[in-house]
Amino acid sequence: MTRTLVDGVAQTQVRADDRGLLYGDGLFETILFVRGEAPLWPRHMTRLLEGCTRLRLPMPDANALAHEASVVCAGMDRAVVRLTITRGSGPRGYAPPTPTQPLRVVSASPAPEIPPGWYDRGVRVRCCDLRLSAQPPLAGIKHLNRLENVLARAEWSDASIAEGMLRDADGCVISATAANVFVVLGGRLVTPKLDRCGVAGVVRAQVLAWCDDIDVRDLAMDELMRADEIFLTNAVRGIVPVTALDDRCWQVGPVARDLQKRWLALFAARRDA
Repeated sequence: MTRTLVDGVAQTQVRADDRGLLYGDGLFETILFVRGEAPLWPRHMTRLLEGCTRLRLPMPDANALAHEASVVCAGMDRAVVRLTITRGSGPRGYAPPTPTQPLRVVSASPAPEIPPGWYDRGVRVRCCDLRLSAQPPLAGIKHLNRLENVLARAEWSDASIAEGMLRDADGCVISATAANVFVVLGGRLVTPKLDRCGVAGVVRAQVLAWCDDIDVRDLAMDELMRADEIFLTNAVRGIVPVTALDDRCWQVGPVARDLQKRWLALFAARRDA
């Protein structure tokens, strides 16, 4: 069951000349709602505003987005709400239309079931062959063109592999196909910097807020392989430990366990408020 509002109207179609469809000219956010509450909503709005600023798009009214999100996820215990903002329709060609009349699509569907073993026992991941290209003006934001992620995810069909690690052209670890990466090296928490490519996730931002002492820097592949812990963060999945990568195995570590508890508490606190 999916419910969709297009510019506030219940429908499932957009115009064929919409620039989001034609050029990937727009942004999106994927937000977990639990019993109608989204604790990371402010972080999603912060990233959306940053994306709108970078793409020179008018920022939609956050209150209107919140209202439409509540409408589409009403009655769902756990829902994934997707907000899509495009530059709207315009004349043929790359030149942005003036004035811009953005299109917004707000949809919700039941949150997918995550295998319980992912949290308790961790997941197996692989290294992707695809390398992320550097484009600093787009780095960090969640723009609509995700073809690199699509091609990377198409590299495997083994259901026992939960994710794939992505590197940039220099071989530095950037992220997984749909998650940010954290490692513990010599007792210090490290996450890749995302100033050239990659998406700056909202759970990544939350972990950075929870933990004062984190190194945000380039992360080499050999460092990843000798890490004490590896875990992934994603707005729908939360905190997922990595326990196998190629022929290297890990135990679920104390840092990941602590952050899992904080993640659960974040939603429990909102529910009990």
